[in-house]
Amino acid sequence: MSRDRAANQLTDYKTDSKTPPGVITTASGTPVAVADATLSVGPRGPLLLQDFQYTTAIQHFNRERIPERVVSAKGAGAFGYFELTHDISKYCAASIFAKVKKRTPICCRFSTFMSEKGSADTVRDLRGFAVKFYTEQGIWDVVGQNLPVFFIRDPMSFPSFVHSQKRNPQTHLRDVDMFWDFATLRPETLHALCLMFGDRGCPDGYRRMHGYGVHAYKMINAQGEPIFCKFHFRTDQGIQNIEGAQMTELLANDLDYAARDLYNSIKNANYPSWTMFLQLMTFDQAKKFKYNPFDATKIWCLTDFPLMQVGKLVLDRNATNYFAEIEQLAFSPANMIPGIEPSPDKILQGRLFAYADAQRHRLGANYNQIPINCPYRISVQHYERDGPMTVNNNMGEAPNYYPNSFGGPKTCEHAKALQTCSSVVGDVYRYDSVDSENNYGQATDFWVCVLDECARKRLVYNIAAHLSGASSFIQERAVRNFTMIHVDFGRLLKEALDMAQVGTLCLG
Repeated sequence: MSRDRAANQLTDYKTDSKTPPGVITTASGTPVAVADATLSVGPRGPLLLQDFQYTTAIQHFNRERIPERVVSAKGAGAFGYFELTHDISKYCAASIFAKVKKRTPICCRFSTFMSEKGSADTVRDLRGFAVKFYTEQGIWDVVGQNLPVFFIRDPMSFPSFVHSQKRNPQTHLRDVDMFWDFATLRPETLHALCLMFGDRGCPDGYRRMHGYGVHAYKMINAQGEPIFCKFHFRTDQGIQNIEGAQMTELLANDLDYAARDLYNSIKNANYPSWTMFLQLMTFDQAKKFKYNPFDATKIWCLTDFPLMQVGKLVLDRNATNYFAEIEQLAFSPANMIPGIEPSPDKILQGRLFAYADAQRHRLGANYNQIPINCPYRISVQHYERDGPMTVNNNMGEAPNYYPNSFGGPKTCEHAKALQTCSSVVGDVYRYDSVDSENNYGQATDFWVCVLDECARKRLVYNIAAHLSGASSFIQERAVRNFTMIHVDFGRLLKEALDMAQVGTLCLG
């Protein structure tokens, strides 16, 4: 199939280049030995602050868009409450879980992932699902999405992953070669790709989709005993998705369909809700598990780790002013409260730094003083002073250093009792995970055990319809990758691509 010049931009660049590819360097000119792995303690250990290559890359990445969010730019939000319905105090001592029927104010923001602010709500894309809990111990943010897995497992690849789905740097058009070139070179993306190109790739509004925290976290009980967990938010409205003609109609007629649906539902007192669940995994189970339990491209099987009901999220108020209350919302996975800590998940570890840095760039050093982000249920006292947009009393006449002898705020013994001490052992190295983990097993389970025949056909059709515009060598690589999931998957995809070349591809 012939393609226009814009679609062939990358191929033309490669063909027209007079010199072989150069060596990757940092912005200061230092040659880069490994470009797609962070510096960690052992292959599954936490990251190191000394990894200037990663921190420089993510700091630069966070500043690439002004003032729009780099990702999740198009979104909608609302306010409500979380009500605890089941006692989980034996697992977590966080105040939000202190008493059944306790209510905590919340704010939720939903979004598409790759599209710009003026784009359509009904595109095939990942959806953001972020919840801000205003607890009496400070802000707790669960910054999740509508799929249970992510596309990559090492944050060093995040800027390139986003770039590949954004716009071509010369044509400023979405580029199918960029998208599928990156995806097929990183087979860890296959699980998420199957989900995104499946039925849930375009949910029918934000109310009718599940939310997932994706990452593993640690919860600590009152005795200081930790356990790993994952957070799930299951829609009480029932899963509903958009396909085919309905998607085309909405793309043409209502770019803001999901935001409009959420607003109208709340305005009509048809308050959307989600039931919150936990999955729990002990430290001993994590050590003996068959794969890395902190790999963001994989799920914890519900058969092995069943869901435990916790509470309910209810949204019952729209924003008074979108910019003040939704656009200025600032989420960060680093916003945790005593009783909740991060796991060694590398993507989570990278996000702990990246999100707060992005918010400081987007909104300013004192973004937590903006009313919508302010932890208003607790008296904020700290030693981080001054900076642009200081709008409170800046701690008045209190000393601005710690320790001090003049009545400045002191550390919290309760929070100290809930901190865990973790042993970390391993060699410091950039461990490339592209082939070190099983990239196909869970995608195979999804194809064989989750999808029926009709759903498989829709998945193959959706992939082929998008992939058919890519260069032939990228299509061939994709077929090989999907064949690794299941031989029928690869065969059906090849047949669908062949039909697309002659213009006969159809879902029937």
